[in-house]
Amino acid sequence: MDTQAGSVDEENGRQLGEVELQCGICTKWFTADTFGIDTSSCLPFMTNYSFHCNVCHHSGNTYFLRKQANLKEMCLSALANLTWQSRTQDEHPKTMFSKDKDIIPFIDKYWECMTTRQRPGKMTWPNNIVKTMSKERDVFLVKEHPDPSKDPEEDYPKFGLLDQDLSNLGPAYDNQKQSSAVSTRGNLNGGIAAGSSGKGRGAKRKQQDGGTAGTTKKARSDPLFSAQRLPPHGYPLEHPFNKDGYRYILAEPDPHAPDPEKLELDCWAGKPIPGDLYRACLYERVLLALHDRAPQLKISDDRLTVVGEKGYSMVRASHGVRKGAWYFEITVDEMPPDTAARLGWSQPLGNLQAPLGYDKFSYSWRSKKGTKFHQSIGKHYSSGYGQGDVLGFYINLPEDTETAKSLPDTYKDKALIKFKSYLYFEEKDFVDKAEKSLKQTPHSEVSINFGPCFKYPPKDLTYRPMSDMGWGAVVEHTLADVLYHVETEVDGRRSPPWEP
Repeated sequence: MDTQAGSVDEENGRQLGEVELQCGICTKWFTADTFGIDTSSCLPFMTNYSFHCNVCHHSGNTYFLRKQANLKEMCLSALANLTWQSRTQDEHPKTMFSKDKDIIPFIDKYWECMTTRQRPGKMTWPNNIVKTMSKERDVFLVKEHPDPSKDPEEDYPKFGLLDQDLSNLGPAYDNQKQSSAVSTRGNLNGGIAAGSSGKGRGAKRKQQDGGTAGTTKKARSDPLFSAQRLPPHGYPLEHPFNKDGYRYILAEPDPHAPDPEKLELDCWAGKPIPGDLYRACLYERVLLALHDRAPQLKISDDRLTVVGEKGYSMVRASHGVRKGAWYFEITVDEMPPDTAARLGWSQPLGNLQAPLGYDKFSYSWRSKKGTKFHQSIGKHYSSGYGQGDVLGFYINLPEDTETAKSLPDTYKDKALIKFKSYLYFEEKDFVDKAEKSLKQTPHSEVSINFGPCFKYPPKDLTYRPMSDMGWGAVVEHTLADVLYHVETEVDGRRSPPWEP
């Protein structure tokens, strides 16, 4: 497309006439060139996309996905571009444009830039475009016949935008901030506004009739978009727990997967989402896991304190280690005389509804008498500990084992399940379950310090704080995902060859 010099809107920093993207979280506008996004298949004033800037997206990277546009969105984009061209090129700018001479040729020329939908074989879409714009009178102006002694009849019907302020055009989520001022009946883009009272992300989205520009009559469920809206601590508030022999790993769209837009095709409606298009969602901080715990344990908002009230049960950290020397500290905040705690290390398959050290997957240090446990066998280790004590936990794992040299699991071959608008990889443990009755006891409370600053760091020992595993896990999982795409062919699809 022939582009004109963009105009800067001083009030909101817009670059009208250029390819701009609006972040779905902070709602700020950015030019596509700011993030190096390929604009060869984009047009100015397009609305069919999802975009998160690198500040708002929890991974620290930008997220951009073109979506399939309907005819209303295509007409909206076409008229906006024609209006902008006329303003910048014509001595007397036009606001109404001919269906046959302006609108249809523009859409036909830039079809691939306006939608991911394949160009139809039959030329029936021009008539459908006229029907769409004639029906949407709250968005488009329609003039079917010329005034006497004015333009020739063949130039008609003509169409234009009801709202001539092009800076108001944007994707569907642009209306979330405006919904409270424009209408009291609901959100204009069919979603529940952030911070409003509703049923949360799992609520069924409804679209009110006669939506404004950039909306569709029926909002399709979009897991690629909803999966990005994570709380500040990086994990959904409502989530499945690891239990009954199954483990659940939060998933997010893999930006490096080949052909990620295939999910937008109608042929995939109702079919399982292929796991290779997603990856494990990792938070860059090491915290207590919300999902990898017994449900009766209570975790603080900062995910660094745990409170137990009903007998022995377990919670693990969000990240694990496979090699090297590591250290973290635990402070016993509250421990009444008739309570006890077991603290230590556990592998991912350790039973959550049993005390630490119950099976072969965990090792613990008990507060009473300082006993250490592994496979339910207790041995004297030290004197006991109690309220106010700070405990240090050090582990040194070999560097030359197969486990140490291997990369983490990508989970891309696992089934994807949807829970409260988020997607999770489901993994079978294949471990015998062990049930234990829970005895009501007064609660105890401990706080975790994963580093990097400790009260009592080990002396004469080389170690890394557990906090370092945050970004370390991101690097390892990224490498594992890249290798998966390079080495694996799924449904005849492979990643494109690397070009230096």
